[in-house]
Amino acid sequence: MNASILVIEDDSSIQELIVEFLGSQGYNVDFASDGLEGISKFKQGNYDLIILDIMMPNLDGYSVCKMIRQNSKVPIIFLSALNEEENQVKGFELECDDYITKPFSFNILIKRVEAVLRRSLKITSEESLCFEDLKLNLNTYTVEVEGETIELTLKEFNILKTLIEKYPQVITREGLLDSIWGYDYYGDTRIVDAHIKNLRKKIKLQYIKTVKGIGYTLEKII
Repeated sequence: MNASILVIEDDSSIQELIVEFLGSQGYNVDFASDGLEGISKFKQGNYDLIILDIMMPNLDGYSVCKMIRQNSKVPIIFLSALNEEENQVKGFELECDDYITKPFSFNILIKRVEAVLRRSLKITSEESLCFEDLKLNLNTYTVEVEGETIELTLKEFNILKTLIEKYPQVITREGLLDSIWGYDYYGDTRIVDAHIKNLRKKIKLQYIKTVKGIGYTLEKII
């Protein structure tokens, strides 16, 4: 079955082009012209991916992302003219899965869409992965911390999964960018740091150790 994508974009010309292009690639595409309409459509539908503008009337994209993340891990790609580093970091701190700046190439857009969907729809035959008081369910993409289930974004889950699989190795930020994002995100390793920060807040236990100037590893609590 083809993936369903919701495009939330207030610029009608860009919206029309994206919808037409994604439709020509075989995706089922729905659209909304502002943040409030986008939230309404999201609640009514069952989407595999959200493509989200930031500067919109009624409700901006950051707010839409925050509302969606309260109860859903659906992949979100920001598509915005806001190209400053601080805007992109904020997007990742709000747990988006990718951030594309305008103007953009439709060929790059489709590759990003394919990559995000491929990671989110990947099915694994393994069921769980454990480290100390952490248990990762590889089918539901949920994590149990001392027996309590917590929700992670797909990227947070995959970062934790990589650290556990590679333990006790130190994983470089560049290595995480390559394995989790699947491409070189302009060498901006602070995106990794933002995700690690969110991950630490959620699992609370101090398992993730920063190796200064290199990257991250897991450390057992004595």
